[in-house]
Amino acid sequence: MSQAIHHLTAAMQHAMENRPEVGGFPHLAEVLRAAGVTHNRWTLPSCQSLYLTTQGNVVMQGTPLVSGIDEVPSFNQEALIRALRTDQAGQSSFEQFLSAAWQAGVVTYEVDFNARTVSYVGVLGECYVEAYPAVALP
Repeated sequence: MSQAIHHLTAAMQHAMENRPEVGGFPHLAEVLRAAGVTHNRWTLPSCQSLYLTTQGNVVMQGTPLVSGIDEVPSFNQEALIRALRTDQAGQSSFEQFLSAAWQAGVVTYEVDFNARTVSYVGVLGECYVEAYPAVALP
């Protein structure tokens, strides 16, 4: 196993074990940032995640949201914000959040761990950027 995969896997496991139920994303993001992750790019509906790290770059393939051929939903910022707030309130799983983001027309999103922002992008280049707070790790 490469150093990049080892560091990323250990950081993800630590973050998930210690992540608060409500508002947990900033904690997860800070653990990954501290482990050397600089960016995380998700592609929907394939659920492929690319982690750019100081030890090397890692790709992770999740379970796709669609199979075969499907229409791309139109970008709906209000629906995206509802999905974000539901997730932030601890009322959805990560898989449910990904599905809701896809239904809101998100085809890719990128976390910039240094700027502490997440940019959600639609198929026609529509974009919604949300900042998240810095947190202190225990």
